[in-house]
Amino acid sequence: MASSFIPPAKPIIGQEEREAVDRVLRSGMIAQGPEVTAFEQEFGAHFADGRETVAVNSGTSGQHLGLLAAGVGPGDEVIVPSFTFAATGNSVALTGATPVFVDIEPEFFTLDPEAVRAAITPRTKGIMPVHLYGHPFLVDQIEAIAREHGLAIYEDAAQAHGASWNGRQVGTIGDFAMFSLYPTKNMTSGEGGMVTCASEAIARNVRLLRNQGMETQYANEVIGFNARMTDVHAAIGRVQLTKVDAWTAQRQSNAAALNAGLAGVAGVQTPKVHENAIHVYHQYTVRLDAGERDRIREALNQEHNVGSGVYYPIPNHRLPSLEKYAPGLDLPETERAAAEVLSLPVHPSLSESDLERIIAAVTAVAGAGA
Repeated sequence: MASSFIPPAKPIIGQEEREAVDRVLRSGMIAQGPEVTAFEQEFGAHFADGRETVAVNSGTSGQHLGLLAAGVGPGDEVIVPSFTFAATGNSVALTGATPVFVDIEPEFFTLDPEAVRAAITPRTKGIMPVHLYGHPFLVDQIEAIAREHGLAIYEDAAQAHGASWNGRQVGTIGDFAMFSLYPTKNMTSGEGGMVTCASEAIARNVRLLRNQGMETQYANEVIGFNARMTDVHAAIGRVQLTKVDAWTAQRQSNAAALNAGLAGVAGVQTPKVHENAIHVYHQYTVRLDAGERDRIREALNQEHNVGSGVYYPIPNHRLPSLEKYAPGLDLPETERAAAEVLSLPVHPSLSESDLERIIAAVTAVAGAGA
């Protein structure tokens, strides 16, 4: 009998989440209300050292509104990685500012500090690094550059719930940070995002912008959006918040097993972790020999029933929607990563036998191309 398919990601929704949703539906208070307020307070205490936290309807909304709340707009430039999901560049462009795409360093797939330094101009307003795959960006170096040039830092922490750098929680480093609560993230609210804010001024601006520009009903202070989180989604998120630490520990354990099992496999480079970093493994991303990635991915799926993902095959600066901001740009480390990366299953639902199957499959498929 064929082995069951191992998915690359698997949201975990249990009875407690279903009961929480039922409780909210029975209450009749479905839109933004007390569940959202409680979730904001609990999330900020858990992941952001008590920072003021604002819930929104998606991670992308959080990044967009955070930038607007921090004063980013037309005429400004924000330095961003190209090796990330399109929402990173999109959120800058949506403010009317210009995303300035720069290269990554090759070890952790995060912004290259020297590339950041070289991209600074008089129009640069801030730097928006991504804690990619759950690994923090090189905080010390990026912070030093920001201080030297008087620039803000805006964190894209969509994939990094619980990650840290030298004991500092991701989400407490920038003027604001955005966490995504999409179903495949390390925890979910069904859909949603959280914005952790360094100042009450930014937090208040995000609250205004998410709710048609008003805190008091019908007293619209600014032009705003409808980017509210519902109490239904917040109820799911509050339950998930009680479980995410255990899930993170399981992800880290699964990653350690994969590291040990894949060590020494020809053509496979397992993820590196900086000595100052706590990695939360939203993705377990290996590098494969140039030209081998697509063959290996197809074989894992078709021959071994092992799912995987490519995050991300097309860098932001080459997307039709964003390439106008980067005509003729050459980002060699970004291009190399886009051609070589493959994310293997690492989610907490994996069993020991699943991990053994993944290791055996990658070993066999990688060896078949030697």
